[in-house]
Amino acid sequence: MPQIHTVYILLGSNMGRRKSYLQKASKHIRKRVGIITCSSSIYQTAAWGNTNQPDFLNQVLEVTTESTASACLHLLLKIESEMGRVRSEKNAPRTIDLDILYFDGLILNTPDLTIPHPFISERRFVLTPLQEISPDYLHPVHQKSNTALLQQCSDTLNVKKL
Repeated sequence: MPQIHTVYILLGSNMGRRKSYLQKASKHIRKRVGIITCSSSIYQTAAWGNTNQPDFLNQVLEVTTESTASACLHLLLKIESEMGRVRSEKNAPRTIDLDILYFDGLILNTPDLTIPHPFISERRFVLTPLQEISPDYLHPVHQKSNTALLQQCSDTLNVKKL
């Protein structure tokens, strides 16, 4: 019997029909990655890092999957590519961005994949939707809940629920 994993995925888009890209990505995830058991509201956020670009729409999905973390990453990268994501420079505008935030309680650091996502605790646009759907989930490295991480987050970017 296959093992079932819980993965939290951040969706982001700041090009074109942003909301439509989030919806299409969710459909692809449902078809290829697993069952979406919970989805956050959609939030609008100023771009992080490279701030000279349009605002992002972000959403977090909780998904149950039979895929390994590595297989999940490859599925998400394929979805990004098929949806027109071009990786040019770091923090460039993008049609869709799909990031694994948590995968069960896994702590993994390989050249291709770091879980939990290394910047969860530093980014309000990640923590706000994550806290909405899983407030008590414990970050396996920091051993703090998403709620506690959000309360301690020093990021001051405005995250507005749509």
